Amino acid sequence: MIDKAYVQRMARYNRWQNENLYGVADHLSDADRRRERGAWFGSIHKTLNHILWGDKSWMSRFTDLPRPTVGIPDSVGLYPDWEDLKAERTAFDKTILNWADGIDDAWLAADQTYYSGATKREWTRPRWVLVTHMFNHQTHHRGQVHSMLTQAGGRPSDTDLPFMPD
Repeated sequence: MIDKAYVQRMARYNRWQNENLYGVADHLSDADRRRERGAWFGSIHKTLNHILWGDKSWMSRFTDLPRPTVGIPDSVGLYPDWEDLKAERTAFDKTILNWADGIDDAWLAADQTYYSGATKREWTRPRWVLVTHMFNHQTHHRGQVHSMLTQAGGRPSDTDLPFMPD
């Protein structure tokens, strides 16, 4: 099982990597961010929207935050404007960091039942598994964004967890 320190570390990693990728993407033209590149969600902009949508979906299950009003297919258009997407990402990373600071190991060990729109059914799993999945989902799709940024001529910084600044 993971512990609170793991969750805090991954929340910091999430913010660090979002700053990394958004910083590189910010130097691209809007057309380059929106160019279809063959990734699961198509473009850099769409994939970054989906990651934020996923974070909001999971955090709505873990907290009293509202859940997104759209499902997976429409997750790519959550924030059509680049500046709005960047601002909401920065603000939500702070939300995740504050949440990580407030949980405890007993909360992580408990089971949670939630409804999955993807599978159209309820699931009950230990929270630590669901929290691990949230961070894994971010990392998975950020890897796609990293690849697309590289294809677009961008040079993201290091992504290795051991090299995260303190």
